[in-house]
Amino acid sequence: MTLRISADHVAKILEQSRVEYPDECCGVILGPEGSDKAVELKPMINAAHSPTFYEFDSKDLLALYRELDDKSQEIVVVYHSHTETEAYPSRTDIAYASEPNAHYVLVSTRKEIAPESEFRSYRIIDGVVTEETVEILSV
Repeated sequence: MTLRISADHVAKILEQSRVEYPDECCGVILGPEGSDKAVELKPMINAAHSPTFYEFDSKDLLALYRELDDKSQEIVVVYHSHTETEAYPSRTDIAYASEPNAHYVLVSTRKEIAPESEFRSYRIIDGVVTEETVEILSV
């Protein structure tokens, strides 16, 4: 299993995680249904405004699902940051993982690794977490 993602998307996710620190950042990347191609990055607002938890705003989420239907797209990547822990899904992250076809990307902004960042991807299906390789595309 491999996540193929553009360097531009990686840079934007890392930048969002730094800007929204000390709160967790979150968002999605959309792509054509069934393609597994990460095309359109959509930063979301962390409605929880928390350094330990993220939650998509319910109105934003409803608008997102309407857009997916209108454009025949799906969520290819769900991403968020961890501010003080490693980039590994928490029990809460696992419990809320509801997109079985999505790649779950986590970045860590903890000070021990600054100015570098951890950028890791997982599949989370029925509570089982499997790390996957990340291929960063230059184009």
